[in-house]
Amino acid sequence: MTPVPDRPVNVAVINDHELIVRGVASMLLPYPDLVRVVELDSDLMPVTPVDVALYDTFTHTSLDEPDLDDLAASPRVGRLVLFTWVLTEELIATARARGVHAALPKSLDGAGLAAALVKVHQGELDLVTVNEEPVIPSESWPGRDHGLTPRESEIVSLVTSGLSNNEIAERTYLSINSVKSYIRSAYRTMGVTSRSQAVLWGIDHGMAPTRMRVLLPAAGSETLSVGSSPGGERDA
Repeated sequence: MTPVPDRPVNVAVINDHELIVRGVASMLLPYPDLVRVVELDSDLMPVTPVDVALYDTFTHTSLDEPDLDDLAASPRVGRLVLFTWVLTEELIATARARGVHAALPKSLDGAGLAAALVKVHQGELDLVTVNEEPVIPSESWPGRDHGLTPRESEIVSLVTSGLSNNEIAERTYLSINSVKSYIRSAYRTMGVTSRSQAVLWGIDHGMAPTRMRVLLPAAGSETLSVGSSPGGERDA
């Protein structure tokens, strides 16, 4: 059993997709004595001082986005943590060089994730290799309601963003044949036959990155939020 900290660990959840960050937040909601999600950010930097920035690597397995450097350098972020399916020794070296403190596998359920975030805050966890089946315990990902698996969702999101098959393979650490196989199965589920149709389908079904910030207040306060929009910020 995880000892209850003197105060909950304040967490910001970060990813380019609204459903992903909301799903992770929902996993942590039942454990307010351990962690408190104070901010959700899609394609935006945290504005609230947090103990831990939890960076979900959905569509960013290769850690090639510049926002990691910004997060690591931010005075508002205590510790930067990856929530990931895959972390090789090569990626560990990349992550450590970019200022990442620890990595947590996506197989963790809500209780396990909350307990691990407390340990991260206390400096007890480090970067370790991760090789997980592509599961999302929160059951919240783009395209889920239309039958896409978590991995198909990630691939289609990258297709929607305009990446080629080779770029998707590099981004996800999959073979090119695996990428093609996921695309074929996703296309059947989506009812499309071409890449252009898939991009349009993805845009219509929330697969494109969004820019969103939600500030989650303490109990009894009003919620401050910025609504989601593809590529742009608007008031909720």
